[in-house]
Formats: sequence, structure tokens, C-alpha cells
Amino acid sequence: MEQAPTLIELVSHAESRFANVFGSAPTWTVAAPGRVNLIGEHTDYNDGFVLPMAIERYVVITAGRPAGAVPDEVIAYSDTLDDRQAFRVNGEPAPGLSPWCVYPHGVLDLLRKRGVNVAPLAMVVLSTVPLGGGLSSSAALEVATATLAEAVAGQAMDGRDKAKLCQQAENEYAGVPCGIMDQFSSALCQAGEAMRLDCRSLETTPVPLTDPGVVVLIINSNVKHDLGSSEYPDRRAACESAAAKLGVAALRDVTMEQLVALKGKLAGAEVRRARHVVGENGRTLAFTAAASAGDWRRAGELMNASHASLRDDYQVSCPEIDKLVELATELGLAGGVYGSRITGGGFGGCTVTLAKAEHASAITAAVLPAYEAATGVTASAFTTRPARGAHIVRG
Repeated sequence: MEQAPTLIELVSHAESRFANVFGSAPTWTVAAPGRVNLIGEHTDYNDGFVLPMAIERYVVITAGRPAGAVPDEVIAYSDTLDDRQAFRVNGEPAPGLSPWCVYPHGVLDLLRKRGVNVAPLAMVVLSTVPLGGGLSSSAALEVATATLAEAVAGQAMDGRDKAKLCQQAENEYAGVPCGIMDQFSSALCQAGEAMRLDCRSLETTPVPLTDPGVVVLIINSNVKHDLGSSEYPDRRAACESAAAKLGVAALRDVTMEQLVALKGKLAGAEVRRARHVVGENGRTLAFTAAASAGDWRRAGELMNASHASLRDDYQVSCPEIDKLVELATELGLAGGVYGSRITGGGFGGCTVTLAKAEHASAITAAVLPAYEAATGVTASAFTTRPARGAHIVRG
């Protein structure tokens, strides 16, 4: 089982690295968590329901004014990637800018357009959110950058507005047509709670996850298939096409009965995509009720059903992920597993498993070697409790 540095340890390391890299003490330090989505996958951009929670893995940014500051310039160093970049906050990113730096550039440039220009800055970025694992490392970086801007400018943003700005940065600057869930989770989740989000109204409902006997186990397949980058926009386009043919604003507005009655209007792939979204919205609402009542058996059944739908109807799983889910669910309640599913955009990344806390180590010990034997890939795992959303640590 992986053990990451605590947030306190990560902050201390980030501030020490800033002094080493830039030769002075930082002025501001902020943190924003990654997230795991318990259920409600690919529903966010369909105006549906999602149920994420922040995880105990963070992006920490520590910053100060650079010596010999150049107007509008940001010097950013990623300790995780050992990469130092400089960019100007005055429009489109310069050619050759490292891909990870597009995210902070986008956030800061959008803020500049709003009249909040916090450059010049020197910043060090540390992250324990796995890259490419479907745990929203990009959203955590965006939200951490926006939170840093709040600290530097001395102007607090409404959390919803901050999440929407960060989503806009990912859409427009990184070119990823993501929904609002990832940024909303990193910005607004609370410790000890999952957050059911209505992606149309942006209304949130807290779902307490304080039962000490239950833990969320995240297993990283350490596989990411490249086709995911092209398939994601295709899935979204199919959903939008299906909604238009059904005469609704979004698939959120369709019941399963209506879909069955009207499926003749849709192409085969559109039927499958719509069936997943409509069913997943129902599962998310049912999971909320089950978790709120402490009915973990029912919650786990809904997670299993979610994975089957993502595998068969939405077709965003892959053999490695399916193997992880299979190995976990085969252990069953006797082995401490309530339910397991793929989480994130798909085509690799992580699984999320609802487990009995006392069995977490045994589950990992059983699943990881069997997965490696079947796939030749070494997976990694950690447990997490619901963590606090983005906040200013210092400054």
C-alpha cells in the first residue's frame, strides 16, 4: 500500500524547494486536492449527477516575487517533473511551453482578462496526485493556481466561480472538453464528506462518509491507452446528438422508459451511450440514499452496475481495468469488498473500491500480484478518506 507525504510534509518540502530554486523564502502557499468519483461517470457534461470526494493527494504551489521580476512573467518549476518553465501572462501560451504549464497559464490569463493580474511570480509546484490516473491532477493544478491568485491578490473568489473559471481554462487553453465535476470537487469538497453535484443547477448535497469501518481503496492500473484522447470527444458528441434527436436539452432530461420507447430515433452507438447516462444518473441518486443510510452493500452493488455499464454501453474501460475490477469483486463481502468500478475518463487509470477498512491491506495483497500475473503490469494502491478542498495554507 502506497503511503504519500502528509499535506504538512508536502508543504514543508515545497517551501524548502522554493528556497533552493529561487534563493528566498516564499510568500504564499496553497493546496488543492485530486478527487475520486465514487459514482456518476460521464454524466457531468450531460447535465447529470456525480458523486466525487476529494482525496488525500494534493497539488501544492508555493510562490513569491522573483528577483529581477519581468512584468507579466511567471517562472514555474515542477519539482515532480524537474522542469522549469517561464511564460508571459498576456494571451496565448508561447510555442514549446511544457504541457503541464498550459494549465496554470490558462487560469492566470483568464484572471488577467478579468482584471486580476498577479504576475510577476515565481512558483514551485509539487504534486502527489497520480498523473494520468483519472484522479484529476490537471484540475487540482488549475484550482491550486486559482487559489494562489486569490492569496496573491487578496481577493477571495466564490468557489463555484473559481471552479467554472478553471473548467474554462481546461476547455479553451488545454483543449479538453471536460465537464465541471473535477474542478468543482477540488475547489469545494469538504473533509469527511462526498459531494453529490447536480451538474445543471450546481447544487451540492453533502454525503457523510465518516463510518470508520469503511474505506475507499484506489488502485492505479498504471495503464493509459492513447485512444482515450480521441474517444472522449466522440462520446460527448454522441450524447449531444442523442439528446438532440430525442428533443431534450441534455440526456439528464430522459427517463429509461422514454429511452426504450424512442430508441428507434437513435443510431446503435447513441442508444448505448444514452442508456449508460440515463442509468448512471439513477444509480448516483440511489447511491446517495444508500450511503446516507449506511447501506454499504447496496452502494457496492450500484458501483458494480456502474462498471458494467461503462464497460459495455459507454465502452470506456479496457482489459487491465476490467481485470482489477474482476479480482476485487471476486473477493466479495467475505473478503471485504462492497463494490468496485473504473473511475475517471476511462481507457486506463484507476479503479475505486468501497471496502471494509479492516480488509483493505488484504484486498491489496490479493489483487495486485494477481493483476501483475495476468497483465504483466505492476499496479499501485492507496486508501483515502474524504479530504478538504482547496485552501490557502500561508499568505
